[in-house]
Amino acid sequence: MEKTTPFPFIICLIALLTLFSCSTTKVIPEGESRLMANKINITNSARYNAHDLVPYIKQKPNTSFIFGWNPFVNIYNWSNGKDNGWNRFLKKLGQSPVVLDTSLIAESRENILNHLEYHGYYNSNVSDSIVTKRKKSTVYYNVTLGRRYFIDTVEYNIKNEEIRGLFLADTANSPIKKGTLLAETLLEDETIRLADYFNNNGYYTFSKNNVFFSADTMNRGGNASLELNILDYSRNETEADPEPLKKYRFGEVYVSSEKSSSNFPGMRQRRHSFVTENTPDTARFKDVNIVFKGKSLINRMLMNRMNLIKKDSLYSAESVSNTYNRYSNLGIFSGVNIQLQELDSNVVKTDIKLTSSALQGYKVNLEMSSNSSGLLGISPAISYFHKNLFRGGEIFSLSFMGDFQFKFNDNIRSTEFGVSTSLSIPNFIFFPDDWFKSVNIPRTEFSLSYNFQERPEYKRNIISASFGYTWNSGERLFLRVTPIQVSIVKLFNLSDTFYESLQDPFLRNSYQDHFNFGLGTNLYYTTDASTNPEKSYFYLRWQNDVAGNFLSLFNSAMKSDANGNKLIWNSPYSQYFRTELTAVYTYKFGKQNNQALAVRGLVGYGMGYGNSISLPFEKLFWAGGAYSLRAWQARGVGPGDSPVDKTFSILNQTGDVRFEANIEYRFPLFWSFEGAAFIDAGNVWNRNDFDEFYRQIAADWGFGLRLNLGFALLRLDCGLKIYDPSMKLWMGPDRWFKKDNYGIQFGVGYPF
Repeated sequence: MEKTTPFPFIICLIALLTLFSCSTTKVIPEGESRLMANKINITNSARYNAHDLVPYIKQKPNTSFIFGWNPFVNIYNWSNGKDNGWNRFLKKLGQSPVVLDTSLIAESRENILNHLEYHGYYNSNVSDSIVTKRKKSTVYYNVTLGRRYFIDTVEYNIKNEEIRGLFLADTANSPIKKGTLLAETLLEDETIRLADYFNNNGYYTFSKNNVFFSADTMNRGGNASLELNILDYSRNETEADPEPLKKYRFGEVYVSSEKSSSNFPGMRQRRHSFVTENTPDTARFKDVNIVFKGKSLINRMLMNRMNLIKKDSLYSAESVSNTYNRYSNLGIFSGVNIQLQELDSNVVKTDIKLTSSALQGYKVNLEMSSNSSGLLGISPAISYFHKNLFRGGEIFSLSFMGDFQFKFNDNIRSTEFGVSTSLSIPNFIFFPDDWFKSVNIPRTEFSLSYNFQERPEYKRNIISASFGYTWNSGERLFLRVTPIQVSIVKLFNLSDTFYESLQDPFLRNSYQDHFNFGLGTNLYYTTDASTNPEKSYFYLRWQNDVAGNFLSLFNSAMKSDANGNKLIWNSPYSQYFRTELTAVYTYKFGKQNNQALAVRGLVGYGMGYGNSISLPFEKLFWAGGAYSLRAWQARGVGPGDSPVDKTFSILNQTGDVRFEANIEYRFPLFWSFEGAAFIDAGNVWNRNDFDEFYRQIAADWGFGLRLNLGFALLRLDCGLKIYDPSMKLWMGPDRWFKKDNYGIQFGVGYPF
């Protein structure tokens, strides 16, 4: 075998060594030093996590990438101090070293002491010291935790009898009990909880400032006596002539969907009631008064359904909050403003102002990939959406997608085109609306799609339709149940040579006309549902498809083909089960959480039974591409250690089992560019050939460059094979950049 020198590897290694060897203190003036690290030592406890105190240190060192090294600090130090273009470029590209500011150390000590006291460590002590070598400093904080006190008695001082009765009925939910540790954070949480509790029971003016605590720790042997006071006046008021706390009820509710940001036109306040001048029209519909000028943004029925504030009902802050969230969750308003006004007769008037957002738009997505064999793949997609089609919060979408694989100067190619449309209605059709009188807005969804694929081996048409429901439980759990999923799959121009070459009867069975009728479920759980989470987060997605079970009840009335398969419209119906579970954890760290370590695990399994011996081919699992094993082309790996199937002119390696694990380190570079380093591992398998799957796991590593534009993230990844199960070969650096051993992937958004 001819040996080759791993030039790319050597060049990269030399560049890294050069960067690592450069000084990181060159630009720091004499007499000053670079802050390398803050070290916290807890002197009297092995259980307390010192890392909890790090956020309270005022000055942080430069973030590090690996082993405490930040190459951008080295790059910054390449500059020579002159104010010319080259030095300005180096400073902009690099990261300036953090110069130790000793004045911030005292503030850091004070922050730590305040934090410890807030969490119940009283009379703690913090000392500091600085160790400097060659203009590099480490600051040491030695922390001695203070004393903690257990609550041994709790007394209640509540003069308002109605408030006292309501409070005593809820003491089981209070976190303050005998034996709990005394801490300001505990008391603060209880004041907030009590404010919410009384606000939801009619007390509109009640706040956490109506709750007072006093504690006695003198001569109690490490214990504390706690007194809770609820008074008619707040901390910001005086005791003289307080107005007693009282219950309120909701008054009239007004809803406006004017597109302007001004208040209700023509309205002015006089003696706590509203009179009008040039007043817009007002129409009452069930529980709301609709204020409008011209055509309203949404219809009256939807305005009323989203509102949970009912006239004459007891005031509840939760009803106000849930109403706000329901209007916001419709997705058609850029602003929801609920104004509450206290009237003389213990009544709260409600004005709900809705500001329209952009109701129409489009989304564009593009995925591209290439490998060293010259095969190119381009997958564009564009979709149009309207978020208020019939003025009832209906979301309509129309999407077009394509998938084109080809080689230059080669007639072999694969073409796929699809069009789909959907309509989502903010209501559960066939179910009573009263079942969902909560913050969550259930939706009924209808979809219809057509997909065409042309390959050298066959042409295929798929027509699909579905009907289902989506809703969420709280802000973390999202569910979709699709009781009806129908698709008709027709193949034509099927190559006889191709079909006869399929030796596996399970695979051959997949490539035939078939009819699908079943149901599906999709569960999604996340710890942070925001578009761009600022902190570490986790999500779990579980998808299931079941088909053919209902149709099997009518087997006796169906015709059969030569193989005994029951037919619908002269095509066998599919009977199968398919499930896929994905778990992703993204750990964010560094300065302003601008670095992340993302880990994904994915498991998929499917099987045909009854009227099918295998999954239909459009339901088979595959791996590779921009969102999977990035050193392989999409559908280019597996099943197991099988070699590439030459029967297919374009890669089409599939299986009915999939396992994959990925880990990716993401870090900022400069301007809006981000970098990444990743490792992917996994494969697809056939169920009947799964015995030694652990020996057949494909693996790659790679690096990526991302451009974060805010509204979109453009991604370019290069994956290099580590282990190729089809060759049973581990790849060293001398093979990484050879033909068929790497892949270039372009995508929009993070891979997971």
